[in-house]
Amino acid sequence: MLVHWCTPVRRLTAPPLRKRFFEAGCLLLLVVLGAGPLPAQRGAITSPQNLDKLVEEAAIIVRGHVVSAGVEPHHELTGLSTLVVTLRVEETLKGQASSTFTFRQFIWDVRDRFDDAGYYKGQHLLLLMIKPSAFGLSSPAGLEQGRFRIVRNPEGNLVAVNGHGNAGLFHELAPQLRAKGVQLAPRLAALVEQPTPGPVPLDDLRKLIRLIAGSK
Repeated sequence: MLVHWCTPVRRLTAPPLRKRFFEAGCLLLLVVLGAGPLPAQRGAITSPQNLDKLVEEAAIIVRGHVVSAGVEPHHELTGLSTLVVTLRVEETLKGQASSTFTFRQFIWDVRDRFDDAGYYKGQHLLLLMIKPSAFGLSSPAGLEQGRFRIVRNPEGNLVAVNGHGNAGLFHELAPQLRAKGVQLAPRLAALVEQPTPGPVPLDDLRKLIRLIAGSK
């Protein structure tokens, strides 16, 4: 990553110059090391994670509607663009959240600046959110894997699908749950054994998340 300064170095006194280099170093460290999964959507390479792993990684799991989403500069790191999303919370499945939940996400793909990384007002979402970093940045666990859009299917029922089309969501989940002593009702047992990905009933996904979160 290249960092360019518009102000000539000779015009900077030593303290401001050191501050600029410190901020640039923090930004590079954030991108390269990330202190956990990188809070970004497009362009990031993440390993496939099933629902058990996503729930384990998430500090807070909430469902609700987007109140606002927009790009804002980071309040500490100069030159860093972030996406700030506020959700009106209708249900908390793990952790604690108030009636509104706001998170700040790192933007490293320029396309996310123009469409707010696919977040928009009124959108119904189920978010499995990781713990914020030291810089106050967070993201869904597994990035798009932990971000479920909730829509109605042709029959009028609410279903949930993540950014990967739910591919791998239930991979090896059944034996993992059995090893933890989690007993599934026949309907849920059949769901996690389904061979093909695709939207899943929202109520079934909520029940699975609560069961998994309760087994940790």
